[in-house]
Amino acid sequence: MFLVLIRFLLFFYLHLFIKLNKKMNNIKSVFSIKDLENLSGIKAHTIRIWEKRYDILQPMRTETNIRLYDLASLQKLLNITLLHDYGYKISKIATYPQEKIPSLVREIISNKNAKNHAISDFKMAMMNFDQDLFFATYNWLISEKSFKEIFHQVFIPLMNELGLLWQSDTITPAHEHFITYLIKQKLLVNTEKLQVLKQTKTDKVFVLSLPMNEIHELGLMYLHYEILLNGYKSIYLGESMPIENLKDLKKHFNSIVFISYLTVQPERDNLDDYIQKMSEELEDEETQLWYLGRLVEFIDKETLSDKVSIFTSISELVTKI
Repeated sequence: MFLVLIRFLLFFYLHLFIKLNKKMNNIKSVFSIKDLENLSGIKAHTIRIWEKRYDILQPMRTETNIRLYDLASLQKLLNITLLHDYGYKISKIATYPQEKIPSLVREIISNKNAKNHAISDFKMAMMNFDQDLFFATYNWLISEKSFKEIFHQVFIPLMNELGLLWQSDTITPAHEHFITYLIKQKLLVNTEKLQVLKQTKTDKVFVLSLPMNEIHELGLMYLHYEILLNGYKSIYLGESMPIENLKDLKKHFNSIVFISYLTVQPERDNLDDYIQKMSEELEDEETQLWYLGRLVEFIDKETLSDKVSIFTSISELVTKI
């Protein structure tokens, strides 16, 4: 059912986006069969079978006989997949007149909650570098949800999916940077609203930083927002922070929780050395060290003191604030 929902989100957007944005010049217009697989969730082998058995798509061919598909073919495949997910047989769909397929899709969409389409809206805003669509979708969401709900329900699943799309070469680093920057903008705006408020909890101070050469800061920025939301003082130091500079904070505050988000740095061979140095330089009775990020699964946890905590997700860490 989860796959059905994901596909459904994408289908709705494509109908809306293509209808409203035909004049755009930077829409990706040619897709490989692997692109179709990544975007629709239908295996390339199954797409080939559907083509051969039911003639549902008519791909273009390169001189070396490689299949290529235009935007209309992608849209048609997504429509067919949606109908199939909702119980329509491919053999039956193949007999429908061309205009009936989108009509049935619109009928299904009209019976669903429009809020469920936000992830697809953001994905396609990214695919086409369309900040207007991003802002329109965000404004629509924020009228219905809190920023915290948007981040957990939409932005975190979106970023997880984008990582897979990047690994499969469906999107480029330019796409990822574009959408990440826009999310950061909204994060900064909402964080500033909290920074002007007086902290209500004073038993500890949080200091957030990334290790040297670590530049993936979106998760850490969101933790900064969550800590402020919970009434604590949060000091955001950002990327590439030397450990010796963190010691300066201990001159100003007594009880500190240092949080580091480890995505690609330090390198795995140096990871335990980094953790050990952090403990040697910062750890005492009044200081805690919290770590999360993709690399934490490789930390040697047997050597850690009770002042060090490892978290496997943002949600898990937030519950301990």
